[in-house]
Amino acid sequence: MQENHSHGKRSRKKRRRSENSILAGSILLCIVTLTAVTICLVMVFQYRAVQQKNTAVMSELETIRLKEEAAYNQAEVDAMIESAVEEAKEKAGEEVSEQFLGRIKEFMTSGQGTTEMLRAFFPDEIVVADTGKYYFFPILEGLAKNTYDPESFMPDGDGVMHYYVNGERASRKGIDVSRYQDKIDWEKVASDEVDYAFIRLGIRGYTEGEIMEDETFQDNIEGALKNDIDVGVYFFTQAMSEEEAEEEAGFVIESIAPYKVEYPVVIDVEAVTSTNARGNDLTSAERTKYCITFCEKIKEAGYTPMIYGNLKTFTLLLDIKELEAYDKWFAYYDESYYFPYDFKIWQYTNKGRVAGIKGDVDLNISFEAPRDDEDDDT
Repeated sequence: MQENHSHGKRSRKKRRRSENSILAGSILLCIVTLTAVTICLVMVFQYRAVQQKNTAVMSELETIRLKEEAAYNQAEVDAMIESAVEEAKEKAGEEVSEQFLGRIKEFMTSGQGTTEMLRAFFPDEIVVADTGKYYFFPILEGLAKNTYDPESFMPDGDGVMHYYVNGERASRKGIDVSRYQDKIDWEKVASDEVDYAFIRLGIRGYTEGEIMEDETFQDNIEGALKNDIDVGVYFFTQAMSEEEAEEEAGFVIESIAPYKVEYPVVIDVEAVTSTNARGNDLTSAERTKYCITFCEKIKEAGYTPMIYGNLKTFTLLLDIKELEAYDKWFAYYDESYYFPYDFKIWQYTNKGRVAGIKGDVDLNISFEAPRDDEDDDT
């Protein structure tokens, strides 16, 4: 992500804190034995917990931090460790070391991974693990944060997540489907209390760049609407220019014109694992620009635009601070979400089960209804 930094002492302090967070996370990634992990984490904790008392070590770490990058490879980490670890060991102190080692042991014996440990140690940053590296992103103060109470999310006996406010259900059950669900019995889906469905409308091919409609789109949208299920649609983008983003939006608008689409029209922004994917070399600034182009075109047509993505999408692929105007649909498969910013829909599992659909299906929870005449607890 491209960050805008203000000048002055406060900004420099924040930047140094973020840079040292990056150093700590990268060191943890590359140490494979308990002894080495212990040494490096003691160094991190020493900086975080006793930074006021040990300015000499802070200065040493700042001197070693020569590059302004988001992550480090093995060779770079080895070079930093060689020059910093001995001084860190000397200055940390036995009391600090023992306290921190106790926390490390708790994480290890509970079966939690390094990512979870880093997230606990760095609560003011978003920690993202990708392709063998850890990335640290400061939580931006100017962006809207979600205010959901984690204790108010409760799964039912079937694993369907609900959200409650003052004892009343304040969420809706949704799914998203594509050709991978094959033929769907939408009458049975409706009987399983599904309130809304996002239908995949199409994709742009990641090699040739051809726009293709999902072969089940028409059957799915017509089946859902016939059974009084609210619908939204999503399109998997591989736009390489603003012109292609406009083309994708135009294709979507034309395709949904015959239908009553009251839920958002979504641009699906995800990384493609194939090495020859046409969008692999896009910068976050470029991808963000094309995403905005799509959303604005959708808004002009009278629909509500939305951006779908996971943690990598909203940190590594897109510049989230440029997308504050658009609703987010966040994918994170765990009992609780890890994302500080506001989102309207949470895709919490890709292993859901719904009547009328063979096999697994994505399950989503939303927090507002599209029509004023709906009851709040439906």
